[in-house]
Amino acid sequence: MNGILTFLQNILSEPAFLMGLNAFIGLVALKTPGHKVLTGTLGPVLGYLMLAAGAGVIQANLGPLARLIEEGFGITGVVPNNEAVTSVAQQILGVETMSILIVGLVLNLLFARFTRFKYIFLTGHHSFFMACLLSAVLGAIGFKGVTLVLVGGFFLGAWSAISPAIGQRYTLKVTDGDEIAMGHFGSLGYYLSAWIGEKVGKDSRSTEELEISEKWSFLRNTTISTGIVMVAFYLVGVVACLVRNPQAVQELAGGKNPFIFAVISGLTFAVGVSIVYSGVRMILADLIPAFQGIATKIIPNAVPAVDCAVFFPYAPTAVIIGFAFSFLGGLIGMFILGAIGGVLIIPGMVPHFFCGATAGIYGNATGGRKGAVIGSFVNGLFLAFLPATLLPVLGQLGFANTTFGDFDFGLFGILLGRVGESVGSVGIYIVAAVLAIVLILPSILTKSKEALNNVAEEE
Repeated sequence: MNGILTFLQNILSEPAFLMGLNAFIGLVALKTPGHKVLTGTLGPVLGYLMLAAGAGVIQANLGPLARLIEEGFGITGVVPNNEAVTSVAQQILGVETMSILIVGLVLNLLFARFTRFKYIFLTGHHSFFMACLLSAVLGAIGFKGVTLVLVGGFFLGAWSAISPAIGQRYTLKVTDGDEIAMGHFGSLGYYLSAWIGEKVGKDSRSTEELEISEKWSFLRNTTISTGIVMVAFYLVGVVACLVRNPQAVQELAGGKNPFIFAVISGLTFAVGVSIVYSGVRMILADLIPAFQGIATKIIPNAVPAVDCAVFFPYAPTAVIIGFAFSFLGGLIGMFILGAIGGVLIIPGMVPHFFCGATAGIYGNATGGRKGAVIGSFVNGLFLAFLPATLLPVLGQLGFANTTFGDFDFGLFGILLGRVGESVGSVGIYIVAAVLAIVLILPSILTKSKEALNNVAEEE
């Protein structure tokens, strides 16, 4: 049984397979010729693998940068990391996590088919992370066995359908009408950034319209400008580390000159971003047309909810601005936590790059440059305070000195943990009931309105 669950978990937590499967189903539903089904299925799979490869390059080069900053500036504390806390939880709650993942993905499809929330969540690794969080928090409250799996699966399936819908009006501004949705559990931070952009960015021009003189026009090349910015980050880290801890920078450089290491690392990071962009273009070229089959034949009006990196090509300049100001917000948040005696949350490069960049994109979509700057900065503050608040909850569950990094994980974990601590399982059922009402109510209201209209027409 465990082997079957592991096999299913490996498939369902892999976004490349999910995208390929959805593309295959859509193309078959459209009665597409066999050779086009093959190419249309492989396109999103290869595109996502390319995106994942680029993201891997990015993460591999962010790790040393984080170490340089910690060693160079003498910072010690907790670095939020989804993968770390998940690996710990898997040792304790492996079967429960996999079971919640499967139930959640099935319920997401059912909600998309039978409710007004037509979003199919395709970012499988984030579904897996959320399943892990839910199994840990609900298990600590006292849920066990089938009840744990069903309640956790309901939360996962419901939030997978609801979270893309909350900010879809913002997402459509980001994509200029392309029918995709946000399928990432940092979504509330992005929507908050977009809302802030609306409030502060009136008449502010887009980040993509930055006026650059002819001699600086090479900066319009996203790969080159990203490389220059990241090389600067690395050089600052190397210089600081050489002053405080030369041995650490020598270890990271692996025998290379530290400054050569900094330049190569920064430029390699830019190559990773370029690979991500290429993968995204490949995904969208085949996934959106194929999804028409699902939207017309199987789940009417279905919309794919995809990873945050898919949105990077829509505003490449906002990506860099968002990362920079989210990281700045994380640093200030860390200092505030230190001043008030809290646990220091060291800004994690991975969440601040991916989540901060996406917050910048959403802030730019509604408020131009001001929206991108302020929205991503506020996102960075939350990426400090939410993990710090979640840490005691996870600590009570046996996950000491590790915490989730993204916005939705923090909020969900804090909410369920505090409710469960205060009210017990009854409080969890109340939260579940609220989500169920949110899912069902729009359909009931629509049917009631249609019935009233029919009565009026008959009269």
